[in-house]
Formats: sequence, C-alpha cells, structure tokens
Amino acid sequence: MNQTRRLGRGLEALLGSPTESSAVAPAEAPTVVGPSGKELLELSIYQIDSNPYQPRKDISEEDLEQLAASIREHGLLQPIVVRRVADRYQVIAGERRLRAATKAGLEQVPAQVREVDERQMAELAIVENLQRKDLNPLEKAASFQQYLQTYRCTQEELAGRLKINRSTIANLIRLLELPEAVQKALREGKITQGHARALLPLGDEAEQIKFARRIAKEDLSVREVEAQVKQLVRETDLEPLRVLSADGETLSDDACGARTGDPYLASLEQELRAALGARVDIRQAAPGRGKIVIHFASHEEFERLRAQLNGSAGGIRLQAA
Repeated sequence: MNQTRRLGRGLEALLGSPTESSAVAPAEAPTVVGPSGKELLELSIYQIDSNPYQPRKDISEEDLEQLAASIREHGLLQPIVVRRVADRYQVIAGERRLRAATKAGLEQVPAQVREVDERQMAELAIVENLQRKDLNPLEKAASFQQYLQTYRCTQEELAGRLKINRSTIANLIRLLELPEAVQKALREGKITQGHARALLPLGDEAEQIKFARRIAKEDLSVREVEAQVKQLVRETDLEPLRVLSADGETLSDDACGARTGDPYLASLEQELRAALGARVDIRQAAPGRGKIVIHFASHEEFERLRAQLNGSAGGIRLQAA
C-alpha cells in the first residue's frame, strides 16, 4: 500500500500528496527512505509533542500494548506526520503509533514534516479521527464543538472545509445535549450511538436516563428504543402553557387542546421532536392556520431550545404549568 493511501483521502486532501511542500528539516535530523521511496526524517521521540487538538482522550492500554508488540517485531511501518514548532515538532497524524513506539522502546521514529497553521492542525486532527471506527462518538462531537467555538464558524462552513456532510456534524454534536449519565453509558459501550440518538426526542433528562438504564439492562435494540420512545411521546399527557412577563405576571393561559389524530401532523411533530430533542405539538385551527407548541421542563432546557432556534425571548419567558 502506498503512503498516500495510508493517510486516507480526507487527510490527503488537506495535507496534499507526500511530494508536495514539506517543511525544511533541521540539519541534525537524519533521513531514511520510506516505503513510497520518499525521504523521511528520523526524529527522536523526545523532540515530538502531542497534538493539542487531539480529540482522542482514551486510548486502551491493551490496544497500545498490542501495537507496541507489533512494532517490536516488525518496526514502525507507517511514519507519523508532524509539523515544526520552533525547535520541536507536534504530531499531526499518528498519536497512537507514537505512544506505542515509545512503549516498544524506540527512541527514534520515521516522520513526514508538513507546513500547516493552527486551524489546519485542528482540521487534520478531526479528519484523522473521523476515519477511526473505534473513536468515541462523544470525542468526535467534542472536537467539532471545540472547533466551531474556537473559529466561530457554522456547521456548514466546517463541513465544507472537512469535505463531509453537515448532518454528520449536527448528529454528533447533539449527543452532547444528553445528560452526563447517558453520555457515560455511551462512553462505556453500554449503549450505542444509535441508542443515544433515539433518546433525544424525549427531551426530559430523567426519562432519557431511565431509558438508557433499560437499554443496558434489557439489551434493547435501536429499533425497539425508537418505537418505545415514539409511543411514550404520543401517550404523554398534554400540558397547558402559561405566557409570563418578565416580572412573572401571567399574560394568558393557553390550552393545547385535543389531538386531531391527523397522521400527517403526527409525522411533522415527530420530525420536529427529533430535530429539537423536546416534545412538540402542532395544532391546526383551520386550513393554513395553527400553532406549534414546544415543551420544556427546566430553565436550562428552555435556554438550550432558545439558542437552538437562534431566537430571542426578550422580556417574555415561557413556563410549563
């Protein structure tokens, strides 16, 4: 397998091919010829620092030991990719291989040196880890969120830079809205990413935690959870909402009314619930007229919904009766 393919198409697009501009190596760094015939630097592991944008937080010691054993037997077959920072280097791709090489007792590793800035460094860290099937989905989500906050860009902009679908970013980031107990179950492998996404329409944290525990205990499939969540949402009693002014005075009472039984409206409600992670009711008063009611159970949930809708409540706030 040639070196270009080893990097993966996403990394290749951002880094360029191995023959494109590499950083000038320090005079004291020896070179070796890699499998592709290109010269690589032979760097001391003590000169190399971790990637500050590395999304991967947990690396199994067992996996590291297995890779270290392979490196002891066969050597490091795939070079790591680094960038120069002053008189040292930072890992762009190959953090796990570097740790395993250190564990294997290597003092030097082959490396490709690339010229990239801070933003490209963050993007490359995301792309490399997106290509790994064993990376925790919450770690991927956190890397997306950190990038969006750091560079103040939209999900669409990030998707364009990484050459991936915006829905991939949106679906992963929404997992961070789940309560910590559910996120812990996901990290520990007690529930899957599919299970976690199926819990989002509930909106209520207590219900989400309860369902997560049931999934682990009863070994429920994703489809079973989706069906049960959908049924629970349908059976939930409707709650009237009060519109309150900033000083807490009731401005009006608004009963949601009975369900119409319209399958089209029910489908639209489910779509909005899945998008917002909250109970949503649609009431049609006449053809072309009606209301959309979004339920919330706490001030924190309201603020999350408010930010998600990108609106402003001004001096009026909603409160569940």
